[in-house]
Amino acid sequence: MRAVSRALDILMAFTPTDSELSASDLLKRVDLSRPTLYRLLYTLEQSGFLVSSGDPQKFRLGPSVAHLAHVWTSTLNLAELAAPNLRSLWERTGETVALFAFQGSWRTCVAELPSMQALSFKRGIGYRERIVVGASGRAILAHAGISERELKEYAKGTQVDVSRYPAELAAIRKRGYAVSKNELIQGAVAIAAPFFEGSGKVAGSIAVFGPGARIDGPRIEELGQMLAKEGQALSATLGKLPD
Repeated sequence: MRAVSRALDILMAFTPTDSELSASDLLKRVDLSRPTLYRLLYTLEQSGFLVSSGDPQKFRLGPSVAHLAHVWTSTLNLAELAAPNLRSLWERTGETVALFAFQGSWRTCVAELPSMQALSFKRGIGYRERIVVGASGRAILAHAGISERELKEYAKGTQVDVSRYPAELAAIRKRGYAVSKNELIQGAVAIAAPFFEGSGKVAGSIAVFGPGARIDGPRIEELGQMLAKEGQALSATLGKLPD
């Protein structure tokens, strides 16, 4: 069991920004002697969890890790994984809460908990809209890393003025959430925050919808902070390491 734990420590030493590490690099990150490290590196390489190249020799994650990642992601049920986050927001806000998956230039509602209040808004599971429109779309768009040309393509057929989007998307990234008012439904306010998959790519957004009569300035900021935290929690569930 101790050897397994040490081997896992070696694998977890790799990050998206440090995808290649030398033995000397690894010795700084794991509490192992050099002989033990090399013995485990050999075992991991033989089983395909690591590959090495170069002189000096550097190691990176191998195909066996990719296989496990594929198995894990293929069995994920996003709505099921996000259920605790959505339930927590629904109970604390009293408003409609929804989960959107990022699908190219669109986002699709894959889970929704409607508000129990008489005056409320909802879109319904399966609702689909472009990411250039609405808070739940722009929360995704702000992190999608698309070019100016792609942005214009995404906005075709809409009344969106993309000339103002660079500044708006930068503001969304800075505060951690997006806001829209009267954009898709008259009288409605939407607030949304992104969530990310393990690779760090944006995977979708979590949103809260409600009437402007209940969701004013201070309430918007409060809900935005809640959403940002739940988005971070869901990202961690999906395997994203802290920034």
